Amino acid sequence: MQNELVLLHGWGMNKGVWEVIQPELEFLCNNNVKSLDLPGYGEHSCKLTAYTLHNAAKLLSKQIKPNSTLMGWSLGGLFSLYIAKHWPDKVSKVILVASTPFFAEQDDWSGIKADVLNTFKEQLVSHRDKTIERFLAIQAMGSQSAKDDIKQLKKLLKQYPAPQEDALTGGLEILQQDDLRAFFSDCEVPIKGVFGRLDALVPYRAIAKMHALNPQFEYEVLDKASHAPFISHKEEFLKAIKSIL
Repeated sequence: MQNELVLLHGWGMNKGVWEVIQPELEFLCNNNVKSLDLPGYGEHSCKLTAYTLHNAAKLLSKQIKPNSTLMGWSLGGLFSLYIAKHWPDKVSKVILVASTPFFAEQDDWSGIKADVLNTFKEQLVSHRDKTIERFLAIQAMGSQSAKDDIKQLKKLLKQYPAPQEDALTGGLEILQQDDLRAFFSDCEVPIKGVFGRLDALVPYRAIAKMHALNPQFEYEVLDKASHAPFISHKEEFLKAIKSIL
């Protein structure tokens, strides 16, 4: 039997985002597909003493069968890598969707500028809904169908409960601080990737740096896509995933 494909969403989202491509993925994987809410998002209500990548990933790993293929979008990609590192029996392959082992910009690394993440953290306190909406706009930036993409994302997300405050704050801290590059460079689990060339959150330059860290890393770049390639360029994305699977 084919290994289960587990779908993990990004920051501020929930498993509803995958509904755009889940039927096609189920067809590819003989109905062996499961989308999960990250702890504190959607229907996965939880109380963690501290919302860290370790605590949240440990909780999440309990819902994953051994030898699963983890497909993580954005923040979900960090969760996928972390689970592969700490609970390797659970993971046979990682597919990163618009995701890197380290999201923050540094001198030697292309990523999200510090002031962008800091602004999100500050705005979360007073304007939660607006902050998530702004984040949605950044995700679609550069895509030809940006307005439609945002509309579709909002509609899918509204089917499930809003994220918990600590999951939003903790998620931003994970994006700012958690650096999995050392693990990425010597990971024994196969890692594949699909990216959008116009992505404002995962700069195109970061992909070459990832390949330099791990020459076994194979990836595809969708030229006209941004941070949500499975929504803006569904057919191209599915074609890439089909070859990866």
